[in-house]
Amino acid sequence: METRNEKGAAIEHYAPASAEQGSLPAEEVTAAHGSPKITGTEDNGSGEPIVTTADELEASQTGRFAYVKSQDFVIVLVLGQVLALCITSTNTFSSLLVAQGTSIPAFQTFFNYVLLNIVYTGFTLYRYGFKGWCRLILKDGWKYIILSFLDVQGNYFTVLAYRYTTILSAQLINFFAIVMVVIISFLFLHVRYHITQIAGILICIGGVGILIASDHITGASSPMNPISKGDQVKGDLFALLGAACYGLSNVTEEFLVSKRPLYEVIGQLGFWGMIWNGAQAGIFDKKSFQTATWNGKVGGYLTGYTLILALFYSLAPLMFRLASAAFFNISLLTGNFWGVCIGVKVFHLHIHWMYPIAFVCIVGGLLVYFVGRKVLGEARKPWLGKNQEKGVAGVGTARRKVVRRDAVV
Repeated sequence: METRNEKGAAIEHYAPASAEQGSLPAEEVTAAHGSPKITGTEDNGSGEPIVTTADELEASQTGRFAYVKSQDFVIVLVLGQVLALCITSTNTFSSLLVAQGTSIPAFQTFFNYVLLNIVYTGFTLYRYGFKGWCRLILKDGWKYIILSFLDVQGNYFTVLAYRYTTILSAQLINFFAIVMVVIISFLFLHVRYHITQIAGILICIGGVGILIASDHITGASSPMNPISKGDQVKGDLFALLGAACYGLSNVTEEFLVSKRPLYEVIGQLGFWGMIWNGAQAGIFDKKSFQTATWNGKVGGYLTGYTLILALFYSLAPLMFRLASAAFFNISLLTGNFWGVCIGVKVFHLHIHWMYPIAFVCIVGGLLVYFVGRKVLGEARKPWLGKNQEKGVAGVGTARRKVVRRDAVV
């Protein structure tokens, strides 16, 4: 079937069995599980195509600060800080649960996957129909099984680390995740980093170095949960393992959301993650579940953890589209600062004078990261083709702006 978009480009797609023919936007029409493809353009009478190419779009705004001055940069900068606050909040809830005597790493995140599955898989079934959803499982289910496994392990080892380490040390997992993301993106997705991007990452890491130095000077540790040196090492190793899994899952998710609708990816992550997580909780958390403390506070902490983590999972794919897994991870580095701000009230920590300097350093690194980037920034993915024709024209993608130049996001 071939239809025309509002600018005259021919769009070839297969409509889902449950949807009315031609009633869905390009991103949503995928029942035969094939991405929509631009197959041609029409002339506007002056000999120029109506649909803009990616090169033409980037040539419309030039200069080293073309992307930094764009609306998209403001969006990704704010979105990054919202995500950092989300992850800091979940880390805080994890520490509060441990302080109550409840450490159930696998079970703790189970409800998050259940919630994601109910919301996003339910919507996927609505859009694709049951047969279309089954075709999705048969054709691409293995990709989402791998993604969900990596994500579940990342959550498991990160939460497990809170048994043995402090909230400030656990926040440092983002550093190793950045290393993993950069290496994997370079080797497998053919991402090539500009000198300013490398400089931005190093500046952000320098900011984290200042945080580590201040923690060493003050001997930062939660008085609610004293940590021995032996347990600190064990906790740091679990945090590093969690970071490695997060790095792998972040790159995998960035690849998938560039090609598929957001609701499909998040729904599949929730569906398979619920299965992986449920099995893991039954195996590893059985004893911990029996000895855990159960009271109103624990119930409240689990509820807060689940709701905020679900929000994080809903917003993260948009960041992967607008920017990249690398920028996503360096944005989370400010979580160390937000963590201390929360810790001042919750854990009675003290803000050392070096913390504000570290925060400014990290934010400065985020700014430097995009200096020299063209107007599409990292939304233009190298694995999707010159005009992003191999990707989906969804919210936050470069292809959406190629097809609809007036698109806000």
